[in-house]
Amino acid sequence: MRRVITIVGAFLFLLATSAALAQDSDFSDPRASGMMRAHAITADAAAEGARSAASPDVLTPPVPTVRMSPELALTSYLGLAKRQLAELGAYSDVTIVEADLPDTKQHGKFELRRYFQAPRSMAFAALHFAGDGFVKTNVISRILQSEVDHVQKGEGARTAITGENYKFSYKGTETSDGHVEYIYQVKPRHKEPGLFKGRIFVDSATGRLHRAEGQMVKSPSFFIKKIEFVQEYGECGEFSLPVHIHSEARTRLVGRAVVEVSHSDYRAITLTELNSASSASGSSGASN
Repeated sequence: MRRVITIVGAFLFLLATSAALAQDSDFSDPRASGMMRAHAITADAAAEGARSAASPDVLTPPVPTVRMSPELALTSYLGLAKRQLAELGAYSDVTIVEADLPDTKQHGKFELRRYFQAPRSMAFAALHFAGDGFVKTNVISRILQSEVDHVQKGEGARTAITGENYKFSYKGTETSDGHVEYIYQVKPRHKEPGLFKGRIFVDSATGRLHRAEGQMVKSPSFFIKKIEFVQEYGECGEFSLPVHIHSEARTRLVGRAVVEVSHSDYRAITLTELNSASSASGSSGASN
């Protein structure tokens, strides 16, 4: 029974994936000085303010968002994904894991503080738990240990959503919260735990990953028949990090297992910032 519910550990293998950096476009005349552009912007703003005051009912049309082609957006995303793998130094967040076993009507909710430091350090500090002790021990704790093991083994690059691990094919668009997203079907280049077949949703203007969904191609255990998931991402400075994941596993002995994981209060730094902080701490310690 204890081996049965390693369940959704595999879906957490995706947590170290997908990078994003904001991309800015400068359409100003490169021959103009910064001061001239500043004066021009100020003058335009003053003129627009005067027009608005004279005609309060006139609405200024919104500036259209610049969209990349599907090919360029995918190329941008893949570049950002590689960059995040190389540059993410450390982060912490508040993690809430809720697990349900519908067939046995058992539930548990665990709130923790999560700490990651590159390249292979992951730890959790317990904040609060409520619910069934069996769910805590045999479901949630196993999920958390699976993530720790994944990081400690350095498996992030092997399961990241990158060109080395997946093939991508464009399937259309979808609008979410006013953003046009490109949809790409993804198929793994090899079959191993942590990889999935499904779809990803990429912002057409920035190349950032917003969502990934699908089914794991290989079960982590004989006792688990299938794992499906939907994972949403948010922006944290230069990086794109998971903010919510819904996962369902079909097990051979206890039926369905449903897991909801949310991440909030992210604080992330780059590897350069981490190394600088470590150097400064070392120097301070030596001087003392």
